[in-house]
Amino acid sequence: MQHTLPQGIRVLFVSGFGPVVGRQQESERLYRDLLGLPLEHTEGYDGYWHTQAVDGVKHFALWPLDKAALSCFGSAQWPEDVPAPQAWLELDVEDIEAATRLLEENGYTLLVRLQLEPWGQTVTRFLSPEGLLMAIAHTPFLRDGQ
Repeated sequence: MQHTLPQGIRVLFVSGFGPVVGRQQESERLYRDLLGLPLEHTEGYDGYWHTQAVDGVKHFALWPLDKAALSCFGSAQWPEDVPAPQAWLELDVEDIEAATRLLEENGYTLLVRLQLEPWGQTVTRFLSPEGLLMAIAHTPFLRDGQ
C-alpha cells in the first residue's frame, strides 16, 4: 500500500520533543537524575533543560509551561481557555511557508505563524487533536550540511 503525501508538507526529521513541565523539580529528578539524560541548563532561561545527545531525536528538552506560553502568546501565563499541552513535538519540514498555508487551509488554529525564534529557528505552532503543542519548523543548525 502506497501512502500519498499531502501537497506542500515534506517532513525531514523530528527536530524536537519533550514534556511540557508543570512540576519542575519532579520532572528534573525523573529525566535528569533518575533516567540520566545528559541534560544541560540554558543560562537565563530558568527550568529549560535540554540535550542534543540522545540518539533518535535531534533535540530533547523539559520545556516549562510558562516558557511555552511566552513563545506562543508573549506572556508567561498559559491562557485558561486553551488546553495546556502535556508535551511538545517539532517537525522540520522542507518548505515551512507552504506547510503553514496548508495547515491554515485545513482549519488549524495557529498559535504562532512563521515566528523567527532568537536561536534562528522559524516555527509555526498549533495544538494537535491530542493536545500536543506542535510545531512545523525550519531549524538551520540541526540540518546536516546547511
